[in-house]
Formats: sequence, structure tokens, C-alpha cells
Amino acid sequence: MNITILGAGAWGTALAMALAGRHQVVLWGRDEAAMRDAATRRENIAYFPGFILPDAVGVTSDFEEAVAHSASAGGSADSLLIVASSVAGLRPLLLRLQSHPISHLVWLCKGFEENTRLLPHQIVHAMLGDGVAAGVLSGPSFAQEVARGLPCALTVASAAAALRERVVHAVHGRNIRIYSTDDVIGVEVGAAVKNILAIATGVVDGMGLGLNARAALITRGLAEITRLGSALGGRPETFMGLTGIGDLILTCTGDLSRNRRVGLGLAQGKPLNAIVAELGHVAEGVRCAQAVRSLAIECGIEMPITNAVAGVLFDGDSPRDMVAQLLSRDPRNETA
Repeated sequence: MNITILGAGAWGTALAMALAGRHQVVLWGRDEAAMRDAATRRENIAYFPGFILPDAVGVTSDFEEAVAHSASAGGSADSLLIVASSVAGLRPLLLRLQSHPISHLVWLCKGFEENTRLLPHQIVHAMLGDGVAAGVLSGPSFAQEVARGLPCALTVASAAAALRERVVHAVHGRNIRIYSTDDVIGVEVGAAVKNILAIATGVVDGMGLGLNARAALITRGLAEITRLGSALGGRPETFMGLTGIGDLILTCTGDLSRNRRVGLGLAQGKPLNAIVAELGHVAEGVRCAQAVRSLAIECGIEMPITNAVAGVLFDGDSPRDMVAQLLSRDPRNETA
């Protein structure tokens, strides 16, 4: 299969490495110098250092060449076009794709668009219309572990059964197991909100509040994901799966989680801009916290953890204020 991955960040590079050998993979990045260096050294030093790119991975900064690679199969089931940008980078990439006759698209990004509060599938629909079979590949997956060949399980979500089958055929195998669903909204909401909750968990762990507090926060965080996801049209059972509780547990507890590291930095009293600069990568929880807070208000649902995180990120609240705010809430029925 001819597979093109648009976006040479950590996750795009890791997936290219995982699929190499089984497929003809081309990895595209917009930084010409970085891609030229990666092609020569066989290491993506700029965005994913420490991992050797297999010879089977083609590396390019030529957008036309990259898109043509997946299009060369004539739009058949022998091709796959994957967007591995951040949510902020999704719309600009789709704008470039509008002039190409693409038949399908899969994206990896997680979050809400900051200004529009749109989920990725809504952005894709607005930019490409109904003529493109579209879907999201998501789930609990750290790029470094995928690149090392460690086992993981992911979910592909799409309304198009043929696209789901295409992704399963392309990605399932070796150390990656793929499940499928048609609940795109549920998958995307779980993927977005868990990043905000990981920031909260980082704060709690950074303040040394213990494992009991961490477990309580993750559990109540799942309730927030389910409330918002259901209000937006997702199915409750989706949030009990890989892209819900699975991704939530990983992102809240794993030391490779960028969003968790944001919370740890906040607990240490570091300013947000300094934390983000140290990461050197996008922490989607920061970008979408404001959007999720606004959506919760609009939908009339309670999301106290999300509200508390947004207060620390944008309103000048301290991490201790966040914890006090959550602990001072009135008792309630757990399932209400």
C-alpha cells in the first residue's frame, strides 16, 4: 500500500516507522532543511531525535510529491493519506489539499480548534465537503513507544465503512492492534478533553497530593468527558473504550505525556509560557481548555475540573486555588 503521512512531528514520524516495511511510506514535513537533513542522516533530529528512520521511509518537503505518492494508486484501497499535524495545523493543510482530487483522509490530531471550537471532523467537512471519505485514528499511544515497536491498540472512527476497513488493513499488524467504530464525535471528544484532565493530574501529582487524589480526579474526569461527549452527540460506551478511559489513563499517568508535564510545571510555580517553551512540542490541553470551558457553559453541563484548569491557565488562579475549588464543591450523587 502507498501511504503518505503529512506532518513529520513525533507522532507522524513514529507511525511512519511502524508502517515501514509493510508499505511504501512517504513522510512529508514543511521544513525543507529539516527534511533534507532527516533524509540524509536517517534521523528526524528536528522533531523526533534518537530514532533511526528505516530505509523504507521516504522523506520529503515537496508537498506535491507526497500527495502524489498516495494518489498514484488511483484512489483505490491500495493507498492511504494521513494528516499528522496538530489541530492548529489541520486547516492550513486542508487548504493545500483542496486543489488535489483526494478520495479519502485520516487524521491523528486531538483537540478542539482554539478559536472556532470545532472538532477535527468538523474542520475537515467544512474544508473538503462530503465527497471525501474521512476518519480519525486515535487511542492511547506515546510516539516514542510506537517507534520502539512496543505494543499498542488504537481505534479508527469513520462514518465510511470502507475507510475503516482500509485503515485496519494498513495499520493493524505486528505490534499495533486496530479497532473500529463509527462514533467519530465520541472518539474526538475523548481525545480532546483527556489532555485538559492530564494537566489537572500533573498539578495534583506535582503538589504531592497522593495516589488517592489522582484516582479520584481521573474518575471524575471521565464523568466530564462523558457529559460533554454525550451532549455533542457521542455515545456513552465510546468513553469506556480505548479513546476514552484508555487514552485518559495513559495521558494522566504516563511520564511521556506533554500535558501532564504542563501540570507538573504549574505545580512547581513555573509560568505557562516557560513550560510550553521547555516542552518544544504542542500541548493540546492548553490550546483547547478555553474552548471546552465555553462549550460546557453553552451546553449547560458541569465540568468543574476543566473549569479549574482553565482558571489556572488563563485567569490567574494558582494550583492551590484549583485544588481548593474542587474540594469545596457541595456533595452530590455520583451518577447524577
